[in-house]
Amino acid sequence: MTRRLRSGLATTVTLAFIAGLVYFFWPTTLGGCSTLTIVSGQSMEPTYYTGDLVWARCGEPQVGDVVVYEPEDTGGARVIHRIIGGDSDAWVIQGDNNSFIDPWEPDNSQVVGIARLHIPNLGSIVYTLANPYIWISLFLLAGAIYLWPRTDDEDAPQAEGEGHDGQDAGAALAPEVDASDASVTAAASETSSDDLSDTPSRSPQA
Repeated sequence: MTRRLRSGLATTVTLAFIAGLVYFFWPTTLGGCSTLTIVSGQSMEPTYYTGDLVWARCGEPQVGDVVVYEPEDTGGARVIHRIIGGDSDAWVIQGDNNSFIDPWEPDNSQVVGIARLHIPNLGSIVYTLANPYIWISLFLLAGAIYLWPRTDDEDAPQAEGEGHDGQDAGAALAPEVDASDASVTAAASETSSDDLSDTPSRSPQA
């Protein structure tokens, strides 16, 4: 498989994956079929807890489904509870942790979606990230890091083994080492001469 073919295949798979995400998660407010709801309150415990994120899809609800619906007199507020009875004209709904049924009986037109997936605590993270002050702080921090003064190259430490004039330190020391060796050699020769002069000469005996 050639490199161009592999690249084209990877691009196709990536685009298909993105298209799938768009299809499944496109919100109802933009003409899609998905709704994300952040749970608040204790009425659906232990099924859902405060801060859980619930993904709901449009469809035909049935008794036993957990649905997200919009009552007429709540100003657009949404409720996520379970259908326990009724029909498509007037559903009877109740929270799993409630001892009473909801005062509303929504029909199918008021049901926004049927709960399909939930992720514990993710709603709290999404709610936090939705705070504009969080993003302003992140942008300011990124700008400060970007504008932070950098050390000039001239102030960087010189490489090991390199002198101030850019010469090799080993080459500069070489003459001194040679001179020292020469002094030691000369001293050794002189000492040998002195030792020989102090030694008494002996004539061979007859």
